[in-house]
Amino acid sequence: MTAMFTALGAWNWLIFGFVLMGLELLAPGVFLFWLGLAALLVGLLALLLEPGWQVQILLFGLFAAAAVPLWRRMARGGDAEAHATNPFLNRRTDALVGREFTLEKPIEGGVGTVRIDDTVWRVFGPDTPAGSRVRIVAADGVKLTVAAV
Repeated sequence: MTAMFTALGAWNWLIFGFVLMGLELLAPGVFLFWLGLAALLVGLLALLLEPGWQVQILLFGLFAAAAVPLWRRMARGGDAEAHATNPFLNRRTDALVGREFTLEKPIEGGVGTVRIDDTVWRVFGPDTPAGSRVRIVAADGVKLTVAAV
């Protein structure tokens, strides 16, 4: 067992890193990519500095552990930027709350329609005649709740 660890060299780490990255192609999930990157870093450091096997194992553990928060930051970072620039991303109906429209069909039995841009939407609210102005007061998925203005 110790022979396996003492034989660890730069080329072994580099091969191990490329194998892990190759496995990532077969089973994508971005997890093996980071472990492969950690192994490649250890391989490059082993080529340059020639540390003992204990240091190589320790470096691999440190690089692999550091990759987790780095991956989480990168995975969530894009979403945070998109959400900051467009708070209604994936919730477009929330942007309609507060806007006023004219009823295309009367609200009868609690259901009517309005035209919003080029789309006819079903709206829910108190009975109101066609042609009346209504304000969207709530949006839940595609359900728009209105009140007469």
